[in-house]
Amino acid sequence: MTIQENIQKGLQLAFQNIFNHSVETQDLALAPTRKEFEGTYTFVVFPYLKISRTTPENTATLLGEYLQENVKEVAGFNVVKGFLNLVLNQSSWLDLFTKIYQNPSRGQMPSNGKRVMVEYSSPNTNKPLHLGHLRNNFLGYSVAQILEANGYEVIKSNLVNDRGIHICKSMVAYLRFGNGETPESSGLKGDHLAGKYYVLFDKEYKNEIKELVASGQTEEAAKKNAPILLEAQEMLRKWEANDQETVALWKQMNTWVYAGFDETYRKMGVEFDKFYYESDTYLLGKDIVEEGLQKGVFFKKEDNSVWVDLTDEGLDEKLVLRGDGTSVYITQDMGTADLKYEDFQIDKSVYVVGNEQDYHFDVLFKILKKLGRPYGEGLYHLSYGMVDLPTGKMKSREGTVVDADDLMQEMVDTAEKHTKELGKIEGFSAEQAEELYQILGLGALKYFLLKVDPKKRMLFNPQESIEFQGFTGPFVQYSHARIASILRKADQIGVDYQKADFTGIGSIAQSESDLIYLLNEFENKLRLAGDEYSPSIIAHYLFELAKEYNRFYADQQIFAEEKPELVAFRVALSSLTAQTIKKGMGLLGIQVPDRM
Repeated sequence: MTIQENIQKGLQLAFQNIFNHSVETQDLALAPTRKEFEGTYTFVVFPYLKISRTTPENTATLLGEYLQENVKEVAGFNVVKGFLNLVLNQSSWLDLFTKIYQNPSRGQMPSNGKRVMVEYSSPNTNKPLHLGHLRNNFLGYSVAQILEANGYEVIKSNLVNDRGIHICKSMVAYLRFGNGETPESSGLKGDHLAGKYYVLFDKEYKNEIKELVASGQTEEAAKKNAPILLEAQEMLRKWEANDQETVALWKQMNTWVYAGFDETYRKMGVEFDKFYYESDTYLLGKDIVEEGLQKGVFFKKEDNSVWVDLTDEGLDEKLVLRGDGTSVYITQDMGTADLKYEDFQIDKSVYVVGNEQDYHFDVLFKILKKLGRPYGEGLYHLSYGMVDLPTGKMKSREGTVVDADDLMQEMVDTAEKHTKELGKIEGFSAEQAEELYQILGLGALKYFLLKVDPKKRMLFNPQESIEFQGFTGPFVQYSHARIASILRKADQIGVDYQKADFTGIGSIAQSESDLIYLLNEFENKLRLAGDEYSPSIIAHYLFELAKEYNRFYADQQIFAEEKPELVAFRVALSSLTAQTIKKGMGLLGIQVPDRM
């Protein structure tokens, strides 16, 4: 058992022996002791005063005395009102450190036999990826890594929105204004080329509306009658009718876009195991609608449209098939959910989609449960807030989005400037320096976007994110590089820290036991991040770990220490911290440098 579990077992016996009352160990929660008090774990006695029938101070004292006498890990205690602060003995810390230091599988839970799909990215093929997509991709990839570390078999999937009126808008504008332009002839990435024509469509559409209004039409009528919009609607009809010329243009432009996406994904450091395409899945779901009608889950209205009544679920009626038999988004998503299960027999399905789709997924999941789908209970919408910039909201059709490629390059350039100013590339070759700028720039970007709870809307500040001090990725990365330097020196002078037995050292400092405590918390934080689908838990933990290590480094001599066994212990403690930072940052999709 862990130290925590031993203390909880001791508390259970204390309640039985002192107060003649049975309490389950899982109900005996321990919290970290606040920094201003001596101790490691704190037990709050207020909820148990009905059992003890005495004052909070007396209850805590009786429990503390029992633990000190009967639990070997507890060396002492102090009571602050109803808070029992427990002080652990030195040998417990060294036993604990040795145990986690010698655990080769630390940070990777055994297989739980369950399979989960994490769907993220979901780009539209009419424009390049932007800042919002960065948060989506980084979240999805990180959650997949965290779930895999928690013992799941993970399938990373991407549902590409490659059809519909928005795609046809780019195609129509290309036919009108493109003059045969290609990525090669223009020097633009394929996704940027498609995005250029999406913006041109909107510009021309607004011009045509103005002309129609000037000729006497109302603005509402002009918006419906603008020739370029009618062309796009006609193109969509042709595409759905499989018109060869239309489909050929669609395939050509999508090929350009996919090549551009692939390049962006490589820069991001994200990947996928399975791609689904809306052009393949948009007709799926009609059989499910028929099934739902037969089961009485759906009903028809007079115009032949099909609906589901979710008023008993606190929602309203929802359309699942139009009267003319055409699909709506929910139709397609029901079919795609079945297809995912058919392909992989998943136990869980996580959808990483912005919070503007909260209602849609609430409806979808309730429908699939009503239909009795075997995967229905494992559906989860990882709803995340939008990313704002100091300059305001982004709009794709107006060309005011912050392009993902441009932002990533800006972060790398800023990392280069900042690193050179601080003089942290002495002795680096040009190639090594460029690699460092990439690691720092992308690390800063990912960490800043992942350190915020996914549910919260956030403001992204590029300059703040790249700082080497404070709650940033570069601060954690720099801490790793500092430790790597210590380990290189230890190897040079022959410190045998990998095989050393630390149990006989005796007394260790508070900064050392505090660091061991935090290192021991890694797997608890990993489990919590998996349960809550929240990389921010890992990001916060790593920041606290890096801060604690730097405090230890400032407090304790490493190589100037006279006792060889203490030198070995402190190097080993440093080594375990570096391993934990590297593993944790890897879960966020972030690399850590060995030199800075």
